[in-house]
Amino acid sequence: MQELGFTCLAGEAFLYRYTEGAYLSDLLSDAMGKAEAGMLWITSQVHRNIVAVASLKELSAIVVVNERQVEPEVLAHADEEEVVILSSGKPAFETAGMLYNYLREVER
Repeated sequence: MQELGFTCLAGEAFLYRYTEGAYLSDLLSDAMGKAEAGMLWITSQVHRNIVAVASLKELSAIVVVNERQVEPEVLAHADEEEVVILSSGKPAFETAGMLYNYLREVER
């Protein structure tokens, strides 16, 4: 994922996880209902509950967009729960497009 310009904020030891796609939503209930295990979750949410959703759904990582700042206690909680949090300086739409193209290339 370094090729995409993401910065790893938490869970660096788990970057090896295979990614099977991505889900884009800022609604936690939507991500809980629609995201599938192994997916990246693209969101602008930065509060503690994103870690719980990612852990519950066994997501490969959370990608926080728009250079939003994640509080140190959220990052510490993510490390405890073995959840990867990545940061993208791009808006959600551009981040999703980059991921789409990247994952298609990996599949080939």
